[in-house]
Amino acid sequence: MENYGWRVSKIMSEFLLELYSEEIPPNLQINARNHIQEKMKNFLIEENLKFDTLQVLSSPTRLVILLKNFSEKIKIPSKEIRGPKVGVIDDIINNFLKSHQSQRKDLIEKQSDKGKFYYLKTKPKEVLTEDILKKVVLNSVASIKWKKSMRWADTDLFWGRPLRSILAILNGKILNFSYGHLKSSDSTIIERDLNVSAKKIKSYKDYQKLLSNNNIVLNHDEREKKIIKKFESIYKIKDFKPYFDPKLLTEVTNLIEDPNVILIDFDKKFLELPKEIIISTLQNHQRYFPLFNKKDELTNFFLVVTNKKDTNNIIKEGNKRVVEARLSDAKFFWNKDKSKNLIKQIIKLKDIKLYDSLGSIYDKTQRLRKLSGMLADELNLNKEKVEIAASISKSDLCSDLVNEYPDLQGLMGKYFAKSQGFEDDVSNAISDHYLPLGTNSLTSKKPISYTVAIADKIDTLVGFFLINEKPSSSKDPFALRRSAIGLLKTIIENKLSLKLRNLISYNIKLFEEQEVKKINNNAENEILAFLKERMKNILRDKNIKSDIIEASISSYFSDNYFDLYKKNTLMNKYINKEAGKNAISSYKRAYNIIENADSELSGRPDAVLFRKEEEKHLFEKLNEIRKSFTVNEQDKDYEKLLINLSEIKIFTDKFFDNVIVNDDNNDIKNNRLELLKMFCNTFNNFINFSKLEGIS
Repeated sequence: MENYGWRVSKIMSEFLLELYSEEIPPNLQINARNHIQEKMKNFLIEENLKFDTLQVLSSPTRLVILLKNFSEKIKIPSKEIRGPKVGVIDDIINNFLKSHQSQRKDLIEKQSDKGKFYYLKTKPKEVLTEDILKKVVLNSVASIKWKKSMRWADTDLFWGRPLRSILAILNGKILNFSYGHLKSSDSTIIERDLNVSAKKIKSYKDYQKLLSNNNIVLNHDEREKKIIKKFESIYKIKDFKPYFDPKLLTEVTNLIEDPNVILIDFDKKFLELPKEIIISTLQNHQRYFPLFNKKDELTNFFLVVTNKKDTNNIIKEGNKRVVEARLSDAKFFWNKDKSKNLIKQIIKLKDIKLYDSLGSIYDKTQRLRKLSGMLADELNLNKEKVEIAASISKSDLCSDLVNEYPDLQGLMGKYFAKSQGFEDDVSNAISDHYLPLGTNSLTSKKPISYTVAIADKIDTLVGFFLINEKPSSSKDPFALRRSAIGLLKTIIENKLSLKLRNLISYNIKLFEEQEVKKINNNAENEILAFLKERMKNILRDKNIKSDIIEASISSYFSDNYFDLYKKNTLMNKYINKEAGKNAISSYKRAYNIIENADSELSGRPDAVLFRKEEEKHLFEKLNEIRKSFTVNEQDKDYEKLLINLSEIKIFTDKFFDNVIVNDDNNDIKNNRLELLKMFCNTFNNFINFSKLEGIS
């Protein structure tokens, strides 16, 4: 419930709207609830209708709006409306007057910046809240953007599910309006045990009482609290670990109107299955809650949230039979699939298409094997093991178990591999190479796992960019943004200095060898640019200052993203410390001078032309620092380098105190400008300091 703090009139007013439909799925329901809350609030504010309370509630069949404490009338003050320019033809003036129901004598001429215009001054007026509410309700309801909607019978109305009735009560009376084929009324529908009845309502109090008498909890927050309370009582009695999946709880809360919780068990023999199969069966297939003991071990008990009390254990026994039947099937598939040789399954991947123009999953595994092998060489890993892991990484897609439980792909492959005697690091790679699965998911941390993971994500990006199936601003059907972010996170979190351009280029050649038709000839550069944009998101999530991100990304031409990440985090760490301030201060003095220089500068001063010791010392210090940039990537100490940049302030201060840049001798002057240009170039090798706040 939102209270907006407006002290409206002493008149207690109330508006109740209920949109009754067939059952709306949880996600659609939640989106509709949040959308209409926001839209109605904005529309009410636009119409100058002040109110104390706006509440939006929902159940599977009801979307309810409650508005309280608002005035009966709205005063609309007078205002000036600008019309046509003075001198236009009469037809334009007459159309303007007609649209505002005014006459020629009502026009006022006024001078503005853009010339002389006609104006109309409207009269202040009062509008009935009833009329405003009709407009606001219709606009709010019509504005709901359903991800999926239905049109039924011969009506033109689209809704999340067939809309059956509209209850609209304003201060005890019907607020009359039509929406689609439906007219508002003072009745709501109650369905219980196949009996359908219409019940008249005069107020929200009446409405609440009616719902309560029929065991309907309208408030979704109250339903959730009720479920949790019942969960907790069972945890205590049976000594289970207090745990439930919050997403599943939200979904279930929006599936029921009268929450009841039942404790059910299944045969202990099924605990021999990998626990993920059981959890998937309960959570993903049935929307049930698995239970764990205090040692975090899966038990043979689960919780079911129902709309009815189970007085005769009918619901309990029915759900138990359903779960055990599913687990029996899973056990059959498990015993059958785990004995199938994963190596021999690879050939069957030819029958599974990746995408129309990208060949089969088999083709992908062949590319992964070669690309992972290249990575193994670069990372000094056991190439044979990496290639085996890449080759069998998709083999479980041929299994009946994964066909039945697609959410367990990779994970089942890991179990199959372990049962067939593959080493743990190879087996783990089959499941871990899919990581990260989402924004907050863990990344692969074991060498063989992250090697195959990197290869898999590069191959996905290269494939779809080659055939020009790139994400647009609004669409990303192949989740390429997620692949890119997953690739970068895997590289960064494992501190890998990789040359991505080389890997992408090699991957393109692998596609060409398989005769994949290349549509996009600029795929390599576009992928690197795409990764750079995704890198910005990662850095923002790490709370890196926006000017530092811009300073590093805009000038970064390398393809080593861990290198880029290190520079950003270090700069962010030091920017407000003495080291950062000193570096920026030194750069700023030099930058402001060369920015105003008349001539083009290369940054290559001639030591022969130095006349002051301060010039020589600054030059020598810069050359010393520049050597640090030329060492091997893995040997670069960026923190030390940044501190060295800050320590140069001593040399720049002495330079500016004792050296006149604008010397009368033009050659000496230009040489000193070249020295300052060299100075700025040296700094910009770290990040582009000119992009930092406060430089120019």
